[in-house]
Amino acid sequence: PNIYGLLGAEANAIEPGKRMLSSMTPTIVETPKGELFLVIGSPGGSTIITTVAQIIMNVIDFEMNIEDAVELPRFHHQWFPEYVFYEPFGISQETIDLLTARGYIFELRNSMGEANCIQIIPETGDIYVSGDSRRGGVAGAY
Repeated sequence: PNIYGLLGAEANAIEPGKRMLSSMTPTIVETPKGELFLVIGSPGGSTIITTVAQIIMNVIDFEMNIEDAVELPRFHHQWFPEYVFYEPFGISQETIDLLTARGYIFELRNSMGEANCIQIIPETGDIYVSGDSRRGGVAGAY
């Protein structure tokens, strides 16, 4: 298993000349008209995919600006180990209790990922950036 407990297969066995197991997910999101809208990336092993997906959903589905979408607490579940990892204030105690009763196991983590993102508003051309505060990230634009 890697440092997150994720199991690889024989193809991911540690051997000379091989690459490590990775979930790299640099992501570009366009508007339906093909205009650049979001550029998102994050380190974090197996949590990369859920970090990127949650930020995209926060912006598109919940209409958050990129800074709020990045700073919102995250959660992550993977096949093995069979835990729901979550950040402080990321899941209500009521939800944890309901899902625990259904067999889920929760583990609190201080942080997941360090997303660095760009959001472009096509109508105005305004560019917004966000450097995730989880690891002291900062962002700047001109």
